[in-house]
Amino acid sequence: MGERVLEDIAAKIDIQTRLAQHARGIDRADEALLRTAYHADGTVDYGAVTDPASFASGIKAMHTGAPLSLHRPSNVFIKVAGDQAVSESYVMAWVTLPTDGDPQPHLVGGRYLDRHTLKQGEWRMQHRHYVLEWIKQFPKAMAPTDVPAFNFENAVPQGGHGAADAGNALMLALAAQKKSTNQGSVDMTDANAALDKVLSHQAIVELGCKYCRGVDRGDPDTIMEAFHDDGVMISGAFNGPAPEFSVEIGKILDQVSPRVMHSVTNHWIQIDGDSAVGESYVVAYQRVEGDEPQDVLTGGRYIDRYERRQGVWKISHRSFVLDWSTSDAGKDLLSLGMFEDMDKGQRGKTDPVFALWDSLA
Repeated sequence: MGERVLEDIAAKIDIQTRLAQHARGIDRADEALLRTAYHADGTVDYGAVTDPASFASGIKAMHTGAPLSLHRPSNVFIKVAGDQAVSESYVMAWVTLPTDGDPQPHLVGGRYLDRHTLKQGEWRMQHRHYVLEWIKQFPKAMAPTDVPAFNFENAVPQGGHGAADAGNALMLALAAQKKSTNQGSVDMTDANAALDKVLSHQAIVELGCKYCRGVDRGDPDTIMEAFHDDGVMISGAFNGPAPEFSVEIGKILDQVSPRVMHSVTNHWIQIDGDSAVGESYVVAYQRVEGDEPQDVLTGGRYIDRYERRQGVWKISHRSFVLDWSTSDAGKDLLSLGMFEDMDKGQRGKTDPVFALWDSLA
């Protein structure tokens, strides 16, 4: 791999991390985090807003005290040319806004068209142009009337703004558990360090894919491909050792929610030798069965600690942080109209993904 190609890939990872930082700055109403996603002379185009500082302060004012939001960049496409780069990313945002009356939850779809520059060794955003594509409004969520008491088996951390966010404390706690640095006497030249960063980042991102596939397909073996054997999972549905979670979560979902899909993106990963911490955004769909079936959408984040052992990255600790959830009457549309003849996702090895994966064995 040519050194220039490797440097470009490393640059793309830095830019993706900066995009994740920007989304986190909005969702946590963290003005400083949002401002530092841009260079000091950066600009924005959100219609009436053109100054990142005004944008950051305005976001903090708008979000503080309001229901939580979740901005999910995906389809990130980056082009690098030396110390300049451009990117397009699709974004789907869950926000509560007073568009045509009282504040109501919305899903807003759009794109970020960004310019990035490398200055003093750091990639930051130089200009952001937001392009709006679509908006879907949801009924206002009802406040819970019966909040269960805290318990160790089923509690789940709650999202918040600024220092109130449970994810902040979790990230700090996991980052403080540093156990090791690079093993052996590897000569970490600039090229070697860049290559290690690229390979480690990709391996860590793929752990999230394995986890989601394992949960959605009800396959304990695939879940455990993402975890070390002594890993821990805090999910709310089950809190405890990862090997037990991998089995019990399947039993739980088979009983109450046989059709689920976890979509994960916005990876913010900090690698330090053989240890890393990370945050990724997830939106989960669940069809909850019962006398009155419900279609449930849940948004939140995974806060993770990763460790590389014997050269293999896996999750040693994962916590789910809940940011929002909505549900309405379930509609069985999978066998109607254009959807009738399409293959449907399955729990277990009958799902077509396993045959596809095994075809390269």
